[in-house]
Amino acid sequence: MEWIERLNDAIAYIEEHLTEEIDYEQLGQIACCSSYHFQRMFSYMAGVPLSEYIRRRKMSLAAADLQGKNMKVIDVAGKYGYHSPTAFNRAFQSVHGIAPSAVKNEGVPIKSFPPILFKITVKGVEEMNYRIETKDAFRIVGVSVPLHKEIEKNFSAIPLKWQEASMNGTLQRLIHMMDTQPMGVLGVSTCNDTEPWRYYIAVSTSQEKNDLDEYIVPAATWAIFSGEGTNQSIQELEQRIVTEWLPTSGYEYGNAPDIEVYLNPDPQNAQYEVWIPVVKK
Repeated sequence: MEWIERLNDAIAYIEEHLTEEIDYEQLGQIACCSSYHFQRMFSYMAGVPLSEYIRRRKMSLAAADLQGKNMKVIDVAGKYGYHSPTAFNRAFQSVHGIAPSAVKNEGVPIKSFPPILFKITVKGVEEMNYRIETKDAFRIVGVSVPLHKEIEKNFSAIPLKWQEASMNGTLQRLIHMMDTQPMGVLGVSTCNDTEPWRYYIAVSTSQEKNDLDEYIVPAATWAIFSGEGTNQSIQELEQRIVTEWLPTSGYEYGNAPDIEVYLNPDPQNAQYEVWIPVVKK
C-alpha cells in the first residue's frame, strides 16, 4: 500500500545518509506527515525508537568497517558522525557490548542489525471503536512543557508535568475552569513542523488564562477512539491505532495536534478518548 511504501522510502533515505546527520523533518516529508508523527509510527511499528534504530544501523556498519577494511577507530567514528571518540565508544558498546578496539581480535562476537522492511500484517482480532469528526477551532488553557525533537526523550518529561500539575493544585484548578467542548482534561501535543513542539495539560475554556498558557487548537478532522483503563492502556490503544487502523483506514495523518481527552479523574480506571488528526488520502 502507498502508506507502507512511504515508510520504506523513508528507510531507504536513512540507509543513503547513515554517514550524515539524519534529517527527521525530511523523513516526515517522505512519509507525508510531521517528523513527530513519523517517529511515533516508526517506534510503534518497529518496536524500537527511531534514534536507536539509526544508532544500531550505524554501529552495524561501523563494526564491518573495523573488521574488514582495516580502518582506524577514530576514522570510523568520524565516518558515522561521531566527533568525540568517547561518544563513539559509548554508542558502539551500547550496541555490541564491547569496545570498538576489540573488534579486530579474532573470534570476538559482534551484532548485525539489517535494514527494516515494513509490510502489512493483518490483525484486527479485537474491535476498535472510533468515529470521524470535523471540529471548529477551540481554545485551551493550561500548563505546558517543550517537547524534544527526538520524541523518546519526552517520555519522562510529560509524566513529571502531570505529577507536578496534580501535586500543586493546577489540575483541580483547570477542572473548575472547564466550560466548553471537549469536556475533559486534555493532553495536547502540538507536533507539526511549522510551530514549536509543546505538550499541554489543559482544558477547553472561555475563562481568562491569567498566569496559564493558552493555545488555539486549529479546525481539523479527527479520528476519535474510545478506551478505558490505566495510562498503559492508552499507550496500547495508540499503538493499535497506528499499526492496525491507520494503514488500512483510507486516511493519513493530518496537520493538527494529537489529543488525549480524559473523561474522568481516576488514573487507574480512566475513561478517555484518543484524537488522531486525519485527512482523506
